[in-house]
Amino acid sequence: MAVTGGTGFIGSHLVRRLLQQGHTVRVLARSPEKATKLLGPQVTVVAGDLTQPNSFPAFLQGVTTVFHLASLLQDAGTPNKVFWQVHVEATRQLLEASQRAGVKQFIHFSTIGVLGAPQQLPANEESPYQASDIYQITKCEGEKLALQAFQQNKIKGCVIRPTAVYGPGDQRLLKLFKTIAQRKFRMIGNGNIFIHPVHVEDVVSGSVLAAQKKESHAQIYILGGDHAVPLKTFVALIANALGVSLKSSHIPYWPVWFAAAFCEILCKPLRIQPPLYRRRVDFFAKSRSFDISKAKRELGYAPRYSLEQGLGETCQWYCNQGWIK
Repeated sequence: MAVTGGTGFIGSHLVRRLLQQGHTVRVLARSPEKATKLLGPQVTVVAGDLTQPNSFPAFLQGVTTVFHLASLLQDAGTPNKVFWQVHVEATRQLLEASQRAGVKQFIHFSTIGVLGAPQQLPANEESPYQASDIYQITKCEGEKLALQAFQQNKIKGCVIRPTAVYGPGDQRLLKLFKTIAQRKFRMIGNGNIFIHPVHVEDVVSGSVLAAQKKESHAQIYILGGDHAVPLKTFVALIANALGVSLKSSHIPYWPVWFAAAFCEILCKPLRIQPPLYRRRVDFFAKSRSFDISKAKRELGYAPRYSLEQGLGETCQWYCNQGWIK
C-alpha cells in the first residue's frame, strides 16, 4: 500500500489502520526523518513530494494500491498556480505513473467542497459541482481527472469525498475548540445552518472498505457521520465536552463578511494571511448536509462514532497536547 499525504491528519490515521491490518505501507514525504518519527519505523518512507514526479517510481515500485490524500491547505497566501500544480497536474502525473508501475487500484481523496454549498439538501454523489474558491476548483479538476481514468479503465479506483472531518490530530477545527474552551466564542448568524461532521476513524473505515470492494470501481462515495446537525448543536456539544458554558449572543453575518472581504483585499498584495476571510465566515452561513446511503449500501459503511463520543475524544486529545487548558 502506498499513501500520499501519509503524514497529514487523515493520512496518518489511515497509515496506522493499514499497519494494524498487516499491510506493508509506503509513504511519500519531504522529510523522511519527521515521517518516521510520526508514523513509526514499520513504514517505508520515500523522500519526495507531489511536485517531484521523479520520486514516483521508487514510491510506487511493487505497490498494489495507492491512497492519494495529499493536498494543499486552504491558505490565502498560496498562489493559485501552486493549487493547480498540486491538485491537478500532480494528480495526473501520479495516475500515469501508477499505470506504468502496474498499480492495481487508485483511491482518490477529493473533498465535499467540490459541491460548494448545495441548494438541495441532503446532497448526494449526483449533485452538481459548484466549486467556488481555488481550493475547491482545483480539487474538483483533480477529481475529474481521476474519474476519467477510472471510467476509461486505465486503472481501477474510486473517489472518496469526506464531509467535515474531525478527531484526534485535527488542527483545522482547533481554533473553534479553543475559542469555545476560552468562552470567547460568538456565533455569527443564528447558528441554524447544518454541518455534517464525521470522525476521522469512520472516514478511514469507509476508505478501506472502498479499496476492498470490486463494485467501487469508477464510483464516488460520500463518507459522513450518520446525520448532519445544526451548527449551534455542534457548538453546544463541544462546550459540553469541554465543561464550559457559552453566552447565547450572536453577531450579525453581513458586517463580519464585509470585514473579511476588506481583510483579504488588504492582505493579498502583502502576501500575508488575513486574520479573517470570507471562506471562514461562510462556515457560519452555508448549510451542508449529505446523503451517505450509497456508501452504506454499496460498501457496508457504518459510522461508528457518535458526536458525543467523538467530540469528547477530540477535546481530550487537544488537552493532552496542551493546546486547550
